Amino acid sequence: MTVLISADDIQQRVRALAGQIHHDHPDGVHLIAVLKGAFVFLSDLARAIPGHCSLDFMAVSSYGTSTKSSGQVQLLKDLESGLEGRDVVVVEDIVDTGLTLQYMQQILRARSPRHLRTACLLSKPSRRQVDVTVDYVGFEIEDRFVVGYGLDYAEQYRNLPYIAVLD
Repeated sequence: MTVLISADDIQQRVRALAGQIHHDHPDGVHLIAVLKGAFVFLSDLARAIPGHCSLDFMAVSSYGTSTKSSGQVQLLKDLESGLEGRDVVVVEDIVDTGLTLQYMQQILRARSPRHLRTACLLSKPSRRQVDVTVDYVGFEIEDRFVVGYGLDYAEQYRNLPYIAVLD
């Protein structure tokens, strides 16, 4: 493994993203984490947002135990609260092909939030297969398979405090 983004760099960027989100949603925001990968990012992001912040979770899968997306997205866990009239930010660990995010945005837009935005820790623009909007981007990275800070390979490495390239 090779460290790509240090724990300190991640924390500094998360605080900056929290400031941007609070600026855009000063009356509060409803964060939706995409499980499992985004739970660490969501936790740090939520604690860094001043004011009202509520949380919910969705689980989707397109990877299984592979290092490449299957292109097929499955909804494994749905939200527990409604979105109508709320300011919502989807919190993703990584946007790769864009297929998972596009699928989620379609589902969530149909639930009539006042605003629907997306925050991702990592973005791989070179891998996009569909055009999706990501409003808050932590880091753009090259097409490398990464783990740590919630991201895994076969359920391993999520606990690392940094982002590493799996060699």
